[in-house]
Amino acid sequence: MIRQQKRALEKQNRKPAVRNGLHDRTREIIRRLKRAYPDALTALHHSNPLELLISTILSAQCTDARVNIVTKDLFKRYRSANDYATTDVKELEGFIRSTGFFHAKAKNIIGCCKGLMARHNGKVPDTMEDLLQLPGVGRKTANVVLGSAFGKTVGIVVDTHVKRLSGRLGLSKKSDPEKIEQDLMPLVPRKDWIVFPHLFIWHGRKICQARKPRCSECPVNDLCPSANKFAST
Repeated sequence: MIRQQKRALEKQNRKPAVRNGLHDRTREIIRRLKRAYPDALTALHHSNPLELLISTILSAQCTDARVNIVTKDLFKRYRSANDYATTDVKELEGFIRSTGFFHAKAKNIIGCCKGLMARHNGKVPDTMEDLLQLPGVGRKTANVVLGSAFGKTVGIVVDTHVKRLSGRLGLSKKSDPEKIEQDLMPLVPRKDWIVFPHLFIWHGRKICQARKPRCSECPVNDLCPSANKFAST
């Protein structure tokens, strides 16, 4: 009994050290990536919250570069939520066809903007609760808009790059984006919640790519438990 109690106490005493170690490693990763990518911001071109909302919906299963090409003309034609809400779906599909899944995206954009007109006088709301009630808006899209358009730290954006890098760096073992977000939020200082995904996205595109990560050039390779595995292959 005494031995069991002693082991339990030792186990409890070890937990904070492991937890703090992961916290410290996460902060060091952020510090180094900030130094490597001092200009890390959202790559989606926009001039107001509505444009960012539309761009983020279009970015699903599509590159930001392609979205920016499409929205260059799209934002000249559609300037308000009412413009989208009252447009012909076929016309909108014609503008966004090259982003992929254009039938669903056009439907979501029109439905979303009808919701903006009905509930928010055509303005994009700045709360997670209100954004999630709009058609086509999930937590990732809401986090993008809240962070990059309103500067609100409500959560952490988890896209494919953040998901991949969080796993490789040992920050989360989950596969579901919302569960990954829940793992990241206690690790990442709240002041960095907005910039954190931008850092991971930039790093994921430039160095920690999906198929062939360039570990020898990575500024955080000594902090990455996956570095040796990729180096050996």
